[in-house]
Amino acid sequence: MIALLIRDLRLAFRTGGGFGLGLAFFLLVAVLVPLGVGPEGGTLGKIAPGILWVGALLACLLSLDRIFALDFEDGSLDLLATSPLPMEGAVAVKSLAHWLVTGLPLTLAAPALGILLNLPPAGYGWLVLSLALGTPALSVIGTFGAALTVGLKRGGLLLSLLVLPLYVPTLIFGAEVVKRGAAGMEVATPLALLAAITAGAAGLLPFASAAAIRVNLR
Repeated sequence: MIALLIRDLRLAFRTGGGFGLGLAFFLLVAVLVPLGVGPEGGTLGKIAPGILWVGALLACLLSLDRIFALDFEDGSLDLLATSPLPMEGAVAVKSLAHWLVTGLPLTLAAPALGILLNLPPAGYGWLVLSLALGTPALSVIGTFGAALTVGLKRGGLLLSLLVLPLYVPTLIFGAEVVKRGAAGMEVATPLALLAAITAGAAGLLPFASAAAIRVNLR
């Protein structure tokens, strides 16, 4: 499993579809929104939690089609399906690799981008915490969507249509955590729901993804 994780990380950096692309898109969102909305600090501060979460969500979405595409094209996915490593474990490793390449860098970069959007100081810690809890769910759900569309030509649009509705609860509760935290309000409920979504996705979706891959490989 460790060898598979290292391989996926190397492929992500070599193909240029992970770390740099996601961060560049996240930065563009943080820069363009103030230009479109205006420089008023009060307005930006109110919409900053939602904008930052939407930017992180779309940045994660950019590289989902690469999770299984390269393995399918070179036949590695067939070898994984017949290897001693359970397909559920391989799916979990690929989800982890996607999060390390996209979700983790976005989480670490978010406070700096929050400055551009005039996020209130009290919200920075909650922003990092919410992204740290929520972005793993985005990677796991995205891996499930990639498993459903593996082998389809031009499946990127279909993948987006499948995954975006599943991302909505994570987006709502993640942005709510930051919004409430920045306002000094109670955040226990949305934070617990966000953690529950991630735990549920991590516990259930690898099995669904593995089943989808087996069906697509027949």
